[in-house]
Amino acid sequence: MTDAVVRRVRLQEWRQVRDLRLRALRDPAAPIAFLSTAEEALAQADDFWQQRTADAAMGEDAAQFVAVAGERWVGSVTVLLRAAGSTDTLGRTVDAPQADLVGVFVDADHRGRGILDALVEAAAAWAEEAGASGLTLDVHTDNARAQAAYRRLGFTPTGLRVDTAAGHEIQMHRAAR
Repeated sequence: MTDAVVRRVRLQEWRQVRDLRLRALRDPAAPIAFLSTAEEALAQADDFWQQRTADAAMGEDAAQFVAVAGERWVGSVTVLLRAAGSTDTLGRTVDAPQADLVGVFVDADHRGRGILDALVEAAAAWAEEAGASGLTLDVHTDNARAQAAYRRLGFTPTGLRVDTAAGHEIQMHRAAR
């Protein structure tokens, strides 16, 4: 069971959002797990992080959930609602409304404690309340650990594969429960 509280980010927490993102981007798996780098994130001005946090805290088409153990932020996931005809994170046109899971991260010393499960369930509940029929995500073909974790949480490959600057990504989906 998780030793962390999972909740949606709050408007004033932009510094914590930034700092957790930087930790995620410095993780050894970051080159195949994220589409941006720590250097790119460091170059962003404070107003970028403030707006990103405001959107994730109060937006109707995005929500970021964090896992907090004591005072330390130890994990995060963001869910983005995509309308039919819009473009997803990898530049693909969305055929039907969907909810995309992005920015998934759990600190290495907190993995295996149920935090990922709690984060995904919070994101799924929010997305389903917003009318999404499930969650979709993209994962690098070389990221076997992440693929196994997503399968354990009920995600299955859709058969869609896309090439990115980091290599090959596969799409996985989990229907609403």
